[in-house]
Amino acid sequence: MSHPVVIAGGGPAGLMLACELGLAGVESIVIERFAEPSGYSRSLTMHARTREVFEQRGIDQFSDFPPVWTYNFGLIELQDHVADTGLLPLFVPQREIERVLEKHAIGLGADIRRGEEVTGFVQDESGVRVTVRPAHGAAYELDCAYLAGCDGGSSLVRKQAGIAFPGTESTADGLTADVLTAEDEDVIIPPTLCPAGLYAAIPLRPGVYRVSVIEFGVPKTSKAVEPTVADFQAQFRKCAGHDLDILATGEVRYLSRWGNATRLAEQYRSGRVFLAGDACHVHLPISGQGLNTGIQDALNLGWKLAAEINGWAPAGLLDSYHTERHPVGQRLCWSTRAQDALLHPVDKVAELRELFAELVRIGAVTGYLMDLLSGLSVRYAMDYSGQPPELAGHPLLGTRLPPAVLSTEAGDRTVSELLRTGRAVLLVFGDQPVPDFVAEGWRERVDVVRAAPAGDIDARTVLVRPDGYVAHADSAGGHDETLRQALRTWFGEPAR
Repeated sequence: MSHPVVIAGGGPAGLMLACELGLAGVESIVIERFAEPSGYSRSLTMHARTREVFEQRGIDQFSDFPPVWTYNFGLIELQDHVADTGLLPLFVPQREIERVLEKHAIGLGADIRRGEEVTGFVQDESGVRVTVRPAHGAAYELDCAYLAGCDGGSSLVRKQAGIAFPGTESTADGLTADVLTAEDEDVIIPPTLCPAGLYAAIPLRPGVYRVSVIEFGVPKTSKAVEPTVADFQAQFRKCAGHDLDILATGEVRYLSRWGNATRLAEQYRSGRVFLAGDACHVHLPISGQGLNTGIQDALNLGWKLAAEINGWAPAGLLDSYHTERHPVGQRLCWSTRAQDALLHPVDKVAELRELFAELVRIGAVTGYLMDLLSGLSVRYAMDYSGQPPELAGHPLLGTRLPPAVLSTEAGDRTVSELLRTGRAVLLVFGDQPVPDFVAEGWRERVDVVRAAPAGDIDARTVLVRPDGYVAHADSAGGHDETLRQALRTWFGEPAR
C-alpha cells in the first residue's frame, strides 16, 4: 500500500505540515524517534506571524501566555521602543506548541508513530520507499508519494537526498539546562555579555529555570562528549566570574550543547523529497526565529503538496516552495549572523552596540527589525505576464493579508476566520462584479466572499492563497485577465 506523505520528524515543522495536509484531506504518517513528548523546550518564543497563522487555522490556544520579558536584537533591547505591543512575541515553550499541533494533526487524520525513526529511503519517478526502525522489533518499509524531512539540523533525509548544507562552523561553545529548584527561589540573571561570552538564568515557571552559558572564540565541543554539570559550572565561572548557586542546589535536567554554526540547505527539494524547518537552516539560537521559520516553511509546503496529491496543482507549484522559502532561510541566517557580530568580542563591538542602541529608538528602525524577526516582512514574488504596473506595484501583492474585520453577507468575519478551511479566498468588495470564470472554473478550490469596502484593505478584489499571502490585488477593478493568470498560476487550470 502506498501512502501520500511520510514525514520524518514530529517537531513543530513536521506536525504543522501534517496539520496542513490533513486540512486538505491528505493523510500523512509522522515518524518521530522520541517515544514520548519531551519535557524540554528548545524554543520559548512565539512570534506574531506564527500566532497569526494559528488563528487562521483555529488553533490559537496561547492567549494566556505572557509576552516575552526581553525582546532584543543581538541583546540590544527593542521592547521599550515598540509602537504596537500587540506584535510582541509570546513566551510559549516549544512543548506547548507541539502539544497543540499534535492533537490537531491527529484530529485531521495524521498517523503519528512515536518511538520510530527513518533510517533511509530510495526514490524514483513514481514514489519513495522509506525504511523505518522502531525502538523494538524489526525494521519495516513504507511506500509513499512524497517524503518530507523535518528531522532537524542533523537531518538524515537531507544527507541521503544529497542536498548540500554549506555554511560556517561554530566558533562558540554553549551549554543550556533546565534546573528545578524550590519554588520560592528568586534568581534572575538577564542575558549578560562579558569578555568571554554570554550567560543567563531566567525563570520558566515557579521552581524551573532555564540557564545558559556560551563562550565565544572557541570550537564547539562535540555532541559525542556528554555534557556534565561540572562542565556547565566551570564554563559559567569562566564567563560570570562566580558559580551559579542553583546549579549546585537544584536538580539539573536536559543539559545540552549548542553553538553558532550557520548553514542553509542549497535546495529545499530533491525529486519527491522535501525539507522543512531545521533540516533547511541552522544558526545561532537567538531571537526565537528558528521554530517560527520552520512553521512558516510547513505552511508554505503543505497546501502545495496537497494540491499535487489532490490532482490540481499547476506546473511548477511544488518548485515554488524552494523559490519562495529559500530566500527566507537566507535572511534568517543573515539576521542571526548579524546579531552574532554584535556580541563578540565585547571590546571591539562596544561602540557599535552603543550606536545600534541609539538607532533602535527610531520607530522605523524598530519596526523594520520587528518585522524581520517575526516574519511579518516576508514578501513573495507574484509575477504575471503582461501584469499592469499598478497591479505589480500594489502594496498588498505578495505580502500576507493583514488582520481585518470584514462585513460580509454572513456577518462580520475576520480574515483569519475566512482562511480557516485552508482554501484560497477571493475577496470582492462593494459592488465590484465577480467574473463568471471564477465560479465556473475554480469554485472547488477558491471561496468567493463579498464584503463591504474595508478601510484597511485598499482594493476592490483580493485573491488570497491558503497560506494567507496575496496573489492578486486590484484597487480599480476590471483587471480580469491578470486575475485569471493568478488563478491559473496558483490553482491550476479551470475545471471543465
